[in-house]
Amino acid sequence: MVQREELRAAAAARAELGEEMEPAVIDAFVERIERRLGDGERALQRKREHQREMVLGSMGIAVPLLAIAAIFTGLPGVVAVCVALVVIAVVTAR
Repeated sequence: MVQREELRAAAAARAELGEEMEPAVIDAFVERIERRLGDGERALQRKREHQREMVLGSMGIAVPLLAIAAIFTGLPGVVAVCVALVVIAVVTAR
């Protein structure tokens, strides 16, 4: 695991460099951890934005599709459109 290897490397660097460099070693290690956490948060935010866009887009096309399906195919068409909307929602939720 990369985090354990980084922790071991930081501990080895601290032991090698001595106590006077300890704050710098710890600060560098904490900075790397914070950077990783920030990357994860940004990825999660992008995923949420994508999900919202997909759901809003599918809702936007749902109204005309439901109207067209109801007029030309009746209940089977409406059911097919609803199933497609559910599939879009489930796929984007993953």
